[in-house]
Amino acid sequence: MVLRKRSTQTNQRDEMVDITEEVKRIIHTSGVKNGVVYVYCPHTTAGITINENADPDVKHDMLMRLDEVYPWFHNLYKHMEGNSAAHLKASTVGVQQSIIIEGGELILGTWQGIYFCEFDGPRYRDYYVKIIEG
Repeated sequence: MVLRKRSTQTNQRDEMVDITEEVKRIIHTSGVKNGVVYVYCPHTTAGITINENADPDVKHDMLMRLDEVYPWFHNLYKHMEGNSAAHLKASTVGVQQSIIIEGGELILGTWQGIYFCEFDGPRYRDYYVKIIEG
């Protein structure tokens, strides 16, 4: 088992940061050839997703639609911090992804990447990468 804590600096309120290469680097340095990697976000206003990483318009469209579904301001929100939309977006996206490792490589589709999703930035954020061999 390998566990690594990583950090990222986000620069916008809503942002998708591609962390695929960092996850691959952790796998390669671990020496694990077969198993599963878990990527986990310990924040209530951020998440982890897998989606297309070839066309940046996909990130734009995803963030745009999440904003439309969960607007930042709504007259019925009660949460005192004023970031209810961020909590809703994070719950929708989810806080973790699991990906198969085979032959020392991530099993991702041709256009897939792993994203840290910020919904209440800019902030300095942590995420964890845990590799289970087997």
